[in-house]
Amino acid sequence: MQIARVRGTIVSTQKDPALRGAKLLLLQFIDEAGQVLPKYEVAADTSVGAGVDEWVLVTRGSAARQVSGSEHRPIDAIVVGIIDTVSVGNQLLYSKKDQYRA
Repeated sequence: MQIARVRGTIVSTQKDPALRGAKLLLLQFIDEAGQVLPKYEVAADTSVGAGVDEWVLVTRGSAARQVSGSEHRPIDAIVVGIIDTVSVGNQLLYSKKDQYRA
């Protein structure tokens, strides 16, 4: 799995019927210092309900098709969790509750 930040959503009215009901998210992966990487990737969210600016757990490849309900969908990347906190050593790298403080 990898950590990514949701940057936006993608709307596709014409798509494979197996993708109906899957929310498509535009993600940027996060490095070990908590910085977003420049490359974007599309991932499906079939059950988690992630939103823009949230940090999420993403799985790719064959593992993405092992998620319940996605076995027969043409999905290469899927969001499997919304992150509450990330700590590296004794340092808090990310906290969802701190994200919304003014």
